[in-house]
Amino acid sequence: MKYLGQTLFLLVALCNSLLSADGMVVDKVYHPYVLPNEREFEWRIASHDLDVGHLLMHRLGYGVAISESVSIETYLIGERDGSGNFDLRSYEVEARWMMTEQGQYWADWGMLFELEKEKSADNWETTTALIMEKELGKSSLTLNLSAIYEWGEAIESEWESEFRAQYRYRWIPELQPAIEVYTGENYQGIGPAVVGNKRFDGQKQLKWEAGLIFEVGHNDKNHTFRLSLEYEF
Repeated sequence: MKYLGQTLFLLVALCNSLLSADGMVVDKVYHPYVLPNEREFEWRIASHDLDVGHLLMHRLGYGVAISESVSIETYLIGERDGSGNFDLRSYEVEARWMMTEQGQYWADWGMLFELEKEKSADNWETTTALIMEKELGKSSLTLNLSAIYEWGEAIESEWESEFRAQYRYRWIPELQPAIEVYTGENYQGIGPAVVGNKRFDGQKQLKWEAGLIFEVGHNDKNHTFRLSLEYEF
């Protein structure tokens, strides 16, 4: 934990220096690792308490590793608004590429590629993200830096960027406390999180994450609760 102060200083400096995307930034901090022959089901929710009301996002996905270093995952993304109306909002395809073997260099590196299409309009979004993870004793620092391009019939074509970070203490596999940082246009958020996994036979394991992120960029009282469950087999 002796690196905590230096790490938080780095995260704050990065937050203040980056221009970021204007969407719902708080979602998930990606790790660069891919397991050979892995398959997984994933469910993520993000509950956003905003000044304009409550928004609940659901993301249901299925993924498979197509090689020892590349995995593909597809998602259905749904949204429930403040009036309780739920609708399928968009579809997404995601690819993760593990560029280096774990422990091969001073940090582990990966890439993330996403393509999202809105269900009700001809609007598209692509994301290309650089992923870095560095072990610091019993702690891990994970950084995601994304370039995002949006275009379509109902939105202005533009480039954006996004930054996410997680500083995690690997206490035991089932319970790993963390601090997460997210940035977005007119948004900076930070808050506690917890990560864990339970291994079963072979490659079977259940991973979970939960976090509560508070907006600190301005005077709004927005905050987000995120939860994800991932079963790998």
